[in-house]
Amino acid sequence: MTDTDPLVYDEKDVQVSTPKTYAAGIPAVLVSLRHGLEQMGLVRTARTLAKLNQRHGFDCPGCAWPETPGHRKLAEFCENGAKAVAEEATTRTVDPDFFARHAVPELLERTDYWLGRQGRLTHPMIVRPGSKHYEPIGWDEAYAVIADHLRALPDPDRAIFYTSGRTSNEAAFVYQLMIRAFGTNNMPDCSNMCHESSGTALAETIGIGKGSVSVTDLEHADLILIAGQNPGTNHPRMLSVLEKAKAHGARIIAINPLPEAGLLRFKDPQKVHGVVGHGAAIADEFLQIRLGGDQALFQGLAKLLLEEEDRHPGSVLDRDFLDTACTGFDQWCEHIRAVNLDTVLEATGLSRAQLDATAAALIASKATIICWAMGLTQHTHGVATIQDAVALLLMRGMIGTPGAGVCPVRGHSNVQGDRTMGIWEKVPESFLTALDDEFGITCPRAHGLDAVEAIRAMRDGHASVFMAMGGNFLSATPDTEVTTAALRTCALTVQVSTKLNRSHLVHGATGIILPSLGRTDTDIRAGRKQVVTVEDSMSVVHLSRGGLTPASAHLRSEVAIVCEIAQHLFGPAHPVPWARFADDYDSIRDAIARVIPGFDDFNTRVRQPDGFVLPHPPRDERRFTTATGKATFVVNDLHWLPVPDGRVILQTLRSHDQYNTTIYGLDDRYRGITAGRRVLFINARDIDTLGFVPGQRVDLVSEWTRPDGTVEERRAEDFRLVPYPTPIGNVAAYYPETNPLVPLDHVARKSNTPVSKAITIRLEPHARSEDVPEISRRELDPTPT
Repeated sequence: MTDTDPLVYDEKDVQVSTPKTYAAGIPAVLVSLRHGLEQMGLVRTARTLAKLNQRHGFDCPGCAWPETPGHRKLAEFCENGAKAVAEEATTRTVDPDFFARHAVPELLERTDYWLGRQGRLTHPMIVRPGSKHYEPIGWDEAYAVIADHLRALPDPDRAIFYTSGRTSNEAAFVYQLMIRAFGTNNMPDCSNMCHESSGTALAETIGIGKGSVSVTDLEHADLILIAGQNPGTNHPRMLSVLEKAKAHGARIIAINPLPEAGLLRFKDPQKVHGVVGHGAAIADEFLQIRLGGDQALFQGLAKLLLEEEDRHPGSVLDRDFLDTACTGFDQWCEHIRAVNLDTVLEATGLSRAQLDATAAALIASKATIICWAMGLTQHTHGVATIQDAVALLLMRGMIGTPGAGVCPVRGHSNVQGDRTMGIWEKVPESFLTALDDEFGITCPRAHGLDAVEAIRAMRDGHASVFMAMGGNFLSATPDTEVTTAALRTCALTVQVSTKLNRSHLVHGATGIILPSLGRTDTDIRAGRKQVVTVEDSMSVVHLSRGGLTPASAHLRSEVAIVCEIAQHLFGPAHPVPWARFADDYDSIRDAIARVIPGFDDFNTRVRQPDGFVLPHPPRDERRFTTATGKATFVVNDLHWLPVPDGRVILQTLRSHDQYNTTIYGLDDRYRGITAGRRVLFINARDIDTLGFVPGQRVDLVSEWTRPDGTVEERRAEDFRLVPYPTPIGNVAAYYPETNPLVPLDHVARKSNTPVSKAITIRLEPHARSEDVPEISRRELDPTPT
């Protein structure tokens, strides 16, 4: 393939079929192989996949799901992991000739799918003021431009430094160190858009913003609640763990607005019954909850549990744990007892029988785990929802015991590790003091800007340099039109990247692309192969060793890029040993061991076969490092989302052919979509009630009322209506296509996370809709069976 191939698609060609009722199986194997062969060729595919997630290989650049301790399969990866590797290890390249042929305005007309398919970036590039083309630039010259812009700022806080979750521990540590040595804490990261609500809620309730369970805990739980999560697409290797849990007798309850194939049935392609049999059923119950109704569910369940305790004292509550390890329980009980169950049923859309059955399952369970993802976090009341979920566990003593606890399932690989390494705009004083003592610098103490605040600062002219360590900031953030304008106000934008994406095309007056090595690439510094580390979603830190020949001799590692920028910025007399760090990652790990608790003897312990587990006081000791030293019950008012007349509530989500902002293809096999992305999943009754017909092309118009009463509207055009078994009044569509509908200031309380799962929209006929094609031969209400 060359860059002249069209690789464009016409949304009129979209096809709709019956949603799948199982995940994985032989189709997942075939799709994985197809992507590998297309991008890498036969030999490179075989060599690369054989090393993926293996002890002497590299960590998947996709999700953060952990490996099972002590055991690795021959194929320790999923379909989307294979797609992620194929994207990174592709033999296609984007070189200076490509940029000479394609002006930036022309590239902006291309789809995200087309941009990503062009291949690996090969050379440092710069687009200068007034130019429409990127042109090559030497590494030292690029560093000098960056350093000159930073030194020219009147205040370090006028610079913003973004981080993607893919960044290794070592790169993240030196990156935050450079930023703080420069004088700012402006470190927005991808956590701000996803699990910030989880970290905020957990820090207040149990004292640490991380999950408390292991893979072994999941495999031996009695009851697993999976809320607002789609593991079949977003964390497919979780399905094999859930299958083991089922074999050990676990009961699994799925809580989600959409029926998801992976929570219906799993066909493990590495097992006989996954190839020729029916696979394994996963969820015992499916609670099809309305968008935003999870908090009402958790409070309603808590009320039923308290009522059962009243009827049979000692049958539900863990009094010893509550009396010795918790605070705020009595006030919380008073609040929960006043909850109106009729309101709970209205908010959730569930029946009283479903509510009672779920409460009975919680009471019967001796070991309960609650898992969740973006379906809980990206609401205005996301923090409160998670705190109410935690309260359900605390009241029964379900934390710090085998098979029980909290399980926020992180998305991007090492997004949790980046936060551990200090990529956070408001790290505690203890972390800053440790940096000062170790390196002889003085870190700034004022809290920095998160992602939403960073966009506001650029928009309002309060920041003029933006640097991104990986990721696709423009496509990951809300309010696309506002974010686009904000980035263009900057004097300089810098992107450290492996692949071409839309953020390279929306640049400041000067834009620089610094091409980096990926997880799959061999990293040689000072004549020695370097290795990096990552932290998975369950606090396990392990090595990642790339082994492929890099796409270009001009690529440098993220660690080297950061350290070399720092040398140009600070000069040779700076107390941080940047040159040594650039050439010897062991020396970075030695520094991490002295700065960050839990990393003692880092270099030795991480070279153990499965790495090591970081300490987690609630899990390890039932110790809670909250303000009171106890686990905290937080009283939260009940919030939910009534659907306004003539409107629907939209949630944004991923296609199965996508990971975060990376589009692997144009199909969503599990939901029955082929050859298109601008589709709106909507209940057939809503289509009829709103006066439309299936397949009609519509525009989506979001309506958001600001605190002062002003109503703001945003528009995303030309979506096909696809009848789907969603709750009445709730719809779903893919991002980043729907990111323009998410208001920048519509955020979760406490966490400031954009509210991407609760957008009030109205539908309007698309102006150029000249026909209504037959997009499906299936029934209008195609509930999977």
